[in-house]
Amino acid sequence: MKAHKHLIFSVLLIIVFVLLGYFLVREQKPGAKFPFKFGLDLVGGTELIYKADTSGVTDRTDAMQSLKDVIERRVNIFGVSEPLVQTEHAGFISGNHDDRLLVELPGVSDINQAISLIGQTPILEFRLQKANAAELVKANPQVTLDEVYTPTGLTGRYLSHATVEFDQNTQAPQVGLEFNSEGSDLFSKLTTANKGQVLAIILDGQVLSAPVIREAITNGKAQITGTFSADVAKTLVRNLNYGALPVPISLLNSQVVGASLGTSALNSGVRAGLIGLVALIIFLILWYRLPGFVASVALISYIILSLVAFKMLGVTLTAAGLAGFILSIGMAVDANVLIFERTKEELKRGKSIYDALHEGFTRAWLSIRDSNISSIITAIVLFWLGTSAVKGFALTLGLGVLISMFTAITVSRTFLFAIAPNLPAGRQEGDSGFKRFLFSNGFHIK
Repeated sequence: MKAHKHLIFSVLLIIVFVLLGYFLVREQKPGAKFPFKFGLDLVGGTELIYKADTSGVTDRTDAMQSLKDVIERRVNIFGVSEPLVQTEHAGFISGNHDDRLLVELPGVSDINQAISLIGQTPILEFRLQKANAAELVKANPQVTLDEVYTPTGLTGRYLSHATVEFDQNTQAPQVGLEFNSEGSDLFSKLTTANKGQVLAIILDGQVLSAPVIREAITNGKAQITGTFSADVAKTLVRNLNYGALPVPISLLNSQVVGASLGTSALNSGVRAGLIGLVALIIFLILWYRLPGFVASVALISYIILSLVAFKMLGVTLTAAGLAGFILSIGMAVDANVLIFERTKEELKRGKSIYDALHEGFTRAWLSIRDSNISSIITAIVLFWLGTSAVKGFALTLGLGVLISMFTAITVSRTFLFAIAPNLPAGRQEGDSGFKRFLFSNGFHIK
């Protein structure tokens, strides 16, 4: 009965892995060789490292997050494909003397162009929506802001500050605005002459909010109401208050990675991984026979699960990360080796194949657990203290170790017990010499 359950579960696992493999193929972009996000060192582009001066702010974490948000919006406006913006905080543990901003711009080979994208002053402005805006957008979804909105002259330089408020009746979150004296006069004239019209709030060319002017506002204060949550309101307030860069930044380092070098590294890494995988599968089958074949199937399952995890979690694969993943493929068979060697010892003692497998999994578990925990701790420390390249290596290695534990303990176990002779404990009548040969390894036959 147990064998039937393992067999059914094995069939279900195969179906799941086939579907996951199809998911990877389906998610591949037209013309792309691999359906993943790759780092700058593999696809080419420009890397910029900035020093952020956070000495004048009280909340460094919030200021750095705001800086990251502004920079991300800015590079996205210029159509850079999948830019990567990261922050690194100063501290004794991290080893950094300064708060840093790392910007990777794939496909941008001109450093001066890249610096200009980051260094431009952000523009916060208030614009009136044109009467025929809906028709313009319907006719051409790619219309520009100038075609849909009319500049009013009221910009972020007139805004004193923005705050999160809550409606006294409904407790719904809203955003409060307060202008300086000059801005209050402009806002008063604007709202008096344009009641009922839409006033869009635009930061760096992106519409943050488009409220309707309900009444004339003469005290320089206004509220942006809507259906947004408290978190969205807080983000909007942060963007309004930090329309300009929240902290000064200065360029520390810049480099250009050639696309040809990145393509060569990617192709070499993939080719090395495939060669290593084939060699490993051949060794497993020749040395461990039938369990080795099952371990090979589990290894392929591990690769599929890992790639799906990278895809779903949005992991950016760098050269170091790709190396970590390839290394984890070799480490993924460690658990199987421990199990199979322990199973061989139990077969030598005269136990049945089923009992030997059961003892092999049970007795090898403690060693598997301890070795994998030590690898996970190492990956966590590397990710915590490392820079971007080291973080990529640590992330792929850590995920690989976790997934390999699952495939070794669950997938290999399910497949092996589905095909192993299921006899009552202590009995070996159904274990022929050929069957024991198939489940043994090396030069050991019985």
